[in-house]
Amino acid sequence: MIKDKLINADYYYSLSKHLKTGFEWLIHTNLESLSDGKYPIDGDNVYANIQTYETKEDAKYESHRKYIDIQCVIKGVEKVGVTDISSCTSCVSYDSEKDIEFFDINTDEEFVKLEEGSFIILYPQDAHKPSISFDKKTNVKKVVVKVACN
Repeated sequence: MIKDKLINADYYYSLSKHLKTGFEWLIHTNLESLSDGKYPIDGDNVYANIQTYETKEDAKYESHRKYIDIQCVIKGVEKVGVTDISSCTSCVSYDSEKDIEFFDINTDEEFVKLEEGSFIILYPQDAHKPSISFDKKTNVKKVVVKVACN
């Protein structure tokens, strides 16, 4: 897991060409003007999902095998629970079509605050619980850039 501000995204370009492509799209796109939905960036290698929702009290942990997430808040604030997948027990089997598996956590929870203009990079080993209310329920607009692991 990496957490930072979008203004520092260029520090992470060297991690992979697909991450660089995703970050360049985030930086050069007027994210506030986009409607909810899926946006192709580089075929199956990199694409974005824009989501608008109300934060919630709790959720299941999830993880992905084929894609790395870059989750970036456009408007609002939320908490994201993050833990190593080794501290979790699968409770909903992996769905290869949706690239998602859900987990129960076997350790104390740790949360990061995701604010406007900040992002978190979540790798396959990072079980995460997004969209959680920080101090009260609030509306959030977020982009999740899906970056192929290869």
